[in-house]
Amino acid sequence: MINMPEVKLAVVGVSRDCFPASLTKSRLAAVMKEVKKAKIDGVVDCPVVIENENDSMKALEWAKAEGANAVCIYLGNFGPEGPTTLFVQEFGGPAMAIAAQEENKAVLAHDRGDALCGLLNFSYNVGLRRLAVHIPEYPVVTAKEGAAEIRDFIAVARVVLGLSSLKVFGFGPRPYDFLACNAPIQPLFDLGVNVQENSELDLFEHFHKMASRKKEIEAIVADMRKELGKNCPYPDLLPQLAQFELALLDWYENQRGAAKYAVFADKCWPAFQTSFHFVPCYVNSRLAGRGIPVACEVDIYGAVSEYMLECATLQPATLLDINNSVPDDILPKGVKLGGASKRDLFMGFHCGNTCSTCMAGCSMKYQLIMNRGLEGGGTPVISRGTLEGTIRAGDTTLFRLQSNSDGEILSYIAQGSFLKVDPHSFGSLGVAAIPGFARFYRHVLVGRHFPHHGAFGFAKCGKTLFDALTLLGVDDVSTPLPDGALYPGENPFAL
Repeated sequence: MINMPEVKLAVVGVSRDCFPASLTKSRLAAVMKEVKKAKIDGVVDCPVVIENENDSMKALEWAKAEGANAVCIYLGNFGPEGPTTLFVQEFGGPAMAIAAQEENKAVLAHDRGDALCGLLNFSYNVGLRRLAVHIPEYPVVTAKEGAAEIRDFIAVARVVLGLSSLKVFGFGPRPYDFLACNAPIQPLFDLGVNVQENSELDLFEHFHKMASRKKEIEAIVADMRKELGKNCPYPDLLPQLAQFELALLDWYENQRGAAKYAVFADKCWPAFQTSFHFVPCYVNSRLAGRGIPVACEVDIYGAVSEYMLECATLQPATLLDINNSVPDDILPKGVKLGGASKRDLFMGFHCGNTCSTCMAGCSMKYQLIMNRGLEGGGTPVISRGTLEGTIRAGDTTLFRLQSNSDGEILSYIAQGSFLKVDPHSFGSLGVAAIPGFARFYRHVLVGRHFPHHGAFGFAKCGKTLFDALTLLGVDDVSTPLPDGALYPGENPFAL
């Protein structure tokens, strides 16, 4: 996977001058021992223990020299509030704070650190400086628990750092028939995301410019053949698809500008087929597999949502329509629904944009709906190029970052699984089971006016996304509610 930050996390110990700095040093050493034991990469401990502002400046110099882009403040004892929060403010990157738990009764006699109390005052001073700092749900930790929190925070930091240097390349206006993909983009700029909107003519022209780069196109064709194997009924189409892939990758390499990372949100029908003479779905799936999501139907927020999932999981994500209900007769007898009811089941579908590694089996096909509309249901030519199959069974996280019509940022997160069920339909699709989805669909997705596209990750990463959104200042996050807890506006008499 490319196109995402490599997190180097500095663990910086702090000590209040009325406590011995040796207490922080010994406790930090114990945490780092657990980090090493857990094989957590990219973590370095600062040799400077912050006791005063001069130490803060020394620690900042060290962090800069080390190339650290995220930090964990470790309160081995009470800690100095002003110098600590000054360090966080000047550091500027994603920050977490944890505090040392007292080890045993022997420690209490002489080496009590009072870090539980110190974290309260640290938090108070964070508020005074208006800083965003991640505080775990249970921030007073043993050495082993501290290592686990550091591991979890690395994923959170990766999402935050990714968004801070992300550019979205949009090609074409949002289709009139899918205005649900349209939303004010000001909130993305507020999050640090840049948006470069282009005409689909720019992409069409760039595609034709790539025709002369024959050796690169041939290399991509060879890689496509290797990936598809026997599941490619249209080998004559591969050079065109490879040329399109090269066009996107070239644009990615040369148009990022000040941004380190980029994603695409492309218009993909109906004029795309009549101009390019194929559908882009298979190419989109390949780029998503490399860490560069390409959202369908110029869904800018969908592309960002996919990217956040990929940063959280280090796996490909996909964008699917939350598409259709599931009839009973396709469910195998005795199928386990993972805590969901039959009413909570739905199919996630798209034309063929899901990475091959995320499907139980797949092959190149043609887009049935486009073939009917553009080719009269005849022999497919311009509707070819989808990657179709059943999404593999396993954990999933359904996620969406979105702006509403008032330019306010909101989101939802739900966890569940894709079932080992044959969908008996076309496209890249699978049967999703998310506990409580029926009510969630009605009162969040429908009730709060979310669009039909959802980003799906192939792991349960709700905790990471929630913490990242909180650090980013997104406080409107909807999640499925348990039975007995009502959504706003839900009719209690209808349950």
